[in-house]
Formats: sequence, C-alpha cells, structure tokens
Amino acid sequence: MAAVHVPQTPPGTPPAAPDGVMTRYRWTICALLFFATTINYIDRQVLGILAPSLEKELGWSEVDYGAIVSWFTFAYGLGFLVMGRLLDRIGVRKGFALAIVSWSLAAMAHAFARGAGGFSLARAALGLGESGNFPGAIKATAEWFPRRERAFATGIFNAGSNVGAIAAPLLVPWITLNYGWRMAFIVTGALGFVWLAFWLLLYREPEKHPRVSAAELAHIRSDPAESTAHVPWLRLLRHRQTWAFFLGKLMTDPVWWFYLFWLPKYLDSRWDVQLSALAAPLVVIYLIADVGSVGGGWVSSALIKRGWTVNAGRKTAMLIAALLIVPTMLAPRAGSMWVAVAIVSVAAAAHQWWSANLFTLVSDTFPRRAVGSVVGIGGFAGAMGGFAFQRATGYVLERTGSNYSIIFTVCGLAYISALVIIHLLVPRLEQADLES
Repeated sequence: MAAVHVPQTPPGTPPAAPDGVMTRYRWTICALLFFATTINYIDRQVLGILAPSLEKELGWSEVDYGAIVSWFTFAYGLGFLVMGRLLDRIGVRKGFALAIVSWSLAAMAHAFARGAGGFSLARAALGLGESGNFPGAIKATAEWFPRRERAFATGIFNAGSNVGAIAAPLLVPWITLNYGWRMAFIVTGALGFVWLAFWLLLYREPEKHPRVSAAELAHIRSDPAESTAHVPWLRLLRHRQTWAFFLGKLMTDPVWWFYLFWLPKYLDSRWDVQLSALAAPLVVIYLIADVGSVGGGWVSSALIKRGWTVNAGRKTAMLIAALLIVPTMLAPRAGSMWVAVAIVSVAAAAHQWWSANLFTLVSDTFPRRAVGSVVGIGGFAGAMGGFAFQRATGYVLERTGSNYSIIFTVCGLAYISALVIIHLLVPRLEQADLES
C-alpha cells in the first residue's frame, strides 16, 4: 500500500480547523486586539497617575504639564497619518508588531527622563508608537468581521482602553510606593513584549489561517466583494465621509485625552486625593466606561439586526451618547468627590459608546482597502485637537487658579455639536464612491 504523504506544518502555526465546522476564530483575534488596547492605555496613563507626585518632586507648573502631555498627542496625530498608510501597505500583522515594539520601548524610556524636556521626548515617542493601535485594530476588524458585526467587535476591543485605565491606577501606585516611579514605567512598558509573542503566534489573514474553517471564512466575507486597488489620500479628502469622521474626532477626542491626563490632577486639586487613594475613583470611572464601550457597539448592531438602517442605528446610538455627556458640565459644582466621579463616569461611558460607533462609521462608508488610511486621517485630527486642548487646559488652569469649570463646559457640549456636523455632512451614511 502506498505511503500517505502528510504535509508538514511550519513551526508556530496554530492547529488547523476541523472540516465542515463553523469556527469562531475571529473572536480570538478580537481578544488579541482587546489586550493590545489594554496595554496601550496602561502605558499612556502612567504619567497622568503620577502627575501630582511628579509635579511636586520635579517642580512642574500647570503649563509645563500641559506642554508635556501635548507632545504625546502631537506625535500621536502625526503617527496616525504614517501608521494608517503603513498598515494599508504592509498589512496588520507586521504593522501592529512594529507599533507595539516602538511604544513599549518609549514607555520604558520615561524611567530615564530627568526633567520636562526628557519627559516631552519620551511622550512624543510613546505617542508615535501608540498611534498604530487603533488604525491596526480597526483594519483588523474590517478584515475579520462582516459589516453587521463590526460595531460590536469594535466595542469589545475598544473596551480594552477602559480595562487599561482601570489596571493602571491599581498597578502604578503599588509599584511606585514599593519600588519607585521609574520602575512603574519599566514594568508597564514591558507588558507589550508579552503580547507580541501571542500576536506573532496567533495572527494570520483569514484566508491564510488554518484555524478558520470554510464556513467561518464565508461568514467573514459575506459582504459584497470589494476592490483592492490603492486609494491616494487626496482622493479620500474629496469625500464628505472623510470629513465627517475627521471633524467628529477633532471635536471629541480632546475630551478623552482630558479624562486620561487631567482627572488625577483634578481629583488631587479639588478633593486632595493622593496617589495611594487614586485607585478607587479611577477604577469606578473606567469600569463604568467599559460598560459604555461594549454597550454602545451592541446597541447599534442590535438596532440594525432588527431592521433599522445602518444610518439610523449608528446615529441613534451616537445621539444617546451625546446627550448623556452634556451633564458633565456640572462636575466642578459637585458637592462631593463621589458625585463628581458619578458624573464623569457617565460621561466617560458615553464617550466610549460614542467612540465605538464613530470608528465603525469608517467601515460603514469606506471599503476595507481605505479603512486604515481614513482612520489615520481622523486620528490625526483628534490628536491635533488634543494637542491644542492640552495646551489650552494648562493655560486656563494656570490663570484661573485651577478652576476646571470652563474645561468641563467645553467637554459637555462637544459631542452634540459634533453629531450635528456629522449628520449635515453624511445625512444617509452612503458608501463613498472611490471609483468615480
């Protein structure tokens, strides 16, 4: 009897999926994106948690701190333009690996900074590397999920931002109080290399992945076929859909940057919350925000599955989020710390609800081949808005004696204003015609 030839599987390749089985490997990819986003937010939030202590130790002013964190958002915005195009060209697997290595090294470099200039350089390097996370995650989601599941998948991986924001105030104070603030940057920065090992082992394109059955691949590719031709930036900028996402990010991302970088300082300034006591209020805020992230994606997906149009489902979900954020203007007048925390918690949850749907607008209105580039353009806008807002926050607080009322008022009105503009630009969320 002739010998049966068994093909050899390359080392490190995941086991093949059984024939005829509807696998769900796309949710494993979603889990990888979730953990990458978690690490991304742990690394970016370390400085915000340590800010009150570092200001006293290193003698920073409000303006100094505003400048330091603004360099993160400036480099983050420039990196979005580069990373979006890079991911479209070299693919998600290589592009994401490059991004997490660069941001992990930058996070660890904070430990060697000595003054405001050194921290500014480290923040800029961190922003440049971290800019690859969301273009990569959105592009991976567009590659691995049909359109009807993307908002939910986006909400799940985007929830990692809140898990990271919860983990950071639990980890960082403990490491700092026991081993010093420099070790806090080194330990959290090293987490990215653990994730990298799993990414390289588990990630392939759906068509090339042995763990994806034919049935699951057919489900992933159940949307109409799309062209793979390269789309120049200038052609993208001709479309109202690009500008809707651009302005949505420009107007609302700065609010999230404010929460990440200034909330510990606000709690310390208004309620005298020290480093050892920061964990409780921050964990509450970002735990509730996590519910908003998953819930926002689920709501719009559920409405669409019930027969609502994509336009009605997405915008209804975004309207709910925008209205929930308006009361954040009342936070500075709260009578107790926990009342202020409750107000900010709802606003943070609503932002994540909003963000899950705003990101999904890109895959709703553009083919997969352009998603990375459009997300990059919008991310650039959001970061540049954040850069200006961080600088303005520092100057406002310096001149008003750390009065946060003006800042919270701007935060409360940003989303409803952005939604009006988005609706005027894309009243029906039609697909951009890139071929014309």
